[in-house]
Amino acid sequence: MEIKVDNLSGGEVIKLLEEHLADMYATSPPESVHALDVDALKAPEITFFSCWKENQLLGCVAIKQLDVNHAEIKSMRTSSFARKSGVATGLLEHVLDIAQERGYRRLSLETGTEAYFNAAHNLYTKFGFQICGPFANYSLDPNSQFMTLELA
Repeated sequence: MEIKVDNLSGGEVIKLLEEHLADMYATSPPESVHALDVDALKAPEITFFSCWKENQLLGCVAIKQLDVNHAEIKSMRTSSFARKSGVATGLLEHVLDIAQERGYRRLSLETGTEAYFNAAHNLYTKFGFQICGPFANYSLDPNSQFMTLELA
């Protein structure tokens, strides 16, 4: 697997993000969908990564700086054919390494509460993320699960 910074111009990556957004809207009420579209992911405080193997897109993830000590995981997605093959674990390990390199003290995320998100909950819990309250500009939402990890 090769994980690299991506400029969000490739058709495969855009298609994967469109699939991600469609699934988020299919599983959560519109007011509870916090996934970002391609244009929003190009914001200067966001670094977007794509994951490849032999020119095939396996997944993606982004890290958004909230402040000098705190960042957020955004748009983590594994391609449907690559699920259950360790891609999500590799992407999460990569983001944790980036967060450490940048000196963040905390890494947080928002995901859904529906059964569709159980695999994500299990992955984040395995890496030590704990349930927390809303952070940054989020509000309490019964369809949102907020998680955070204190970094060394």
